[in-house]
Amino acid sequence: MNGYQLVERVPTLAEYQALCTAVGWQDVINFEAAQAALDHSLYGVIVQQGDQTIGMGRIVGDGAIFFYIQDIAVDPAHQKRGVGTRIMQALMAHVDAHAPDQSFVGLFAAEGTPAFYRQYGFEMYSELQGMFKVVRR
Repeated sequence: MNGYQLVERVPTLAEYQALCTAVGWQDVINFEAAQAALDHSLYGVIVQQGDQTIGMGRIVGDGAIFFYIQDIAVDPAHQKRGVGTRIMQALMAHVDAHAPDQSFVGLFAAEGTPAFYRQYGFEMYSELQGMFKVVRR
């Protein structure tokens, strides 16, 4: 990760908005609620190049049994350079250090990314179906 620095902290709201927009999530994220979400993160990392934040990832959940990998985003200009790998390594190191036996660690993989997450032990389970609901007001 030449020229990149990983920092253990949750992104600021401005960093979060910029990265979500850079990867095309601006239409599916409620930025008005984002600060509260960031404040409730269990753990986060950002990746910087100089003073620019070009990647992020968070862990959310209850911190006891359920841990969810959330908001893995790398600015498209910096993708395919190991930034996402370094983010996942940091997040999984945190899980390994803090999650007790029989914890559930989950994530939603975007189209085309399941193979990336399989290298960290994530897999599909035939007896479980991932489901979610998006609230529309």
